[in-house]
Amino acid sequence: MPPRTPFFAAVAATALLALSACEGVSLEPAPTSTGSTKDATASASELDTLKVVTRAGSMSGYSREKFPHWRSTGSNCDVRDSVLKRDGRNVKTSGCNVVAGTWTSFYDGKVLNAPDKVDIDHMVPLANAWRSGASKWTTDQREEFANDLDDPQLIAVSASSNRSKGDQDPSTWKPTESSSWCEYAQDWIAVKVKWKLTVTTKEKTALEDMLGSC
Repeated sequence: MPPRTPFFAAVAATALLALSACEGVSLEPAPTSTGSTKDATASASELDTLKVVTRAGSMSGYSREKFPHWRSTGSNCDVRDSVLKRDGRNVKTSGCNVVAGTWTSFYDGKVLNAPDKVDIDHMVPLANAWRSGASKWTTDQREEFANDLDDPQLIAVSASSNRSKGDQDPSTWKPTESSSWCEYAQDWIAVKVKWKLTVTTKEKTALEDMLGSC
């Protein structure tokens, strides 16, 4: 499957799409890149900056409600709409709501032909973030994390792959689409670095192995 649109281009595409969203027109995505936005060496160096722990932290006190999402992005749009527009092809809107389009699930390569068949997944799951540092954040910080459109944290995928992944890290779950492993590892690392989250020993080993596929 083709690589996902890199996020520096995706942010610009989102802004353009927002201008035409209320006209109900068919929208084409920005051209995709020919590969990941970083090389594997850079990602490996970033991975080495993360704090490594023997085991993940406690789930005590966790709930999804402590990560408020999906927040408004204006004109009756929310973050889910923004990701659907960014990651889809031939997207059509009614007002600001996405009503049609085609999405290729990054995790398993499935082609999804309706927005209600698409899940918006958090690359680093909310529960994983809680165990690796977010339990100490304020609610405002957790809201920023759960709605982060500036980093590779939100992604359109099939519901079945999202359910399969759950809150697992790369040591226990990887995309069935093996061609996505390199970018998946790079994106996971980028999010953890941005938000200063920890990784477990097994998680780091799995990420290093996945970078080997780049």
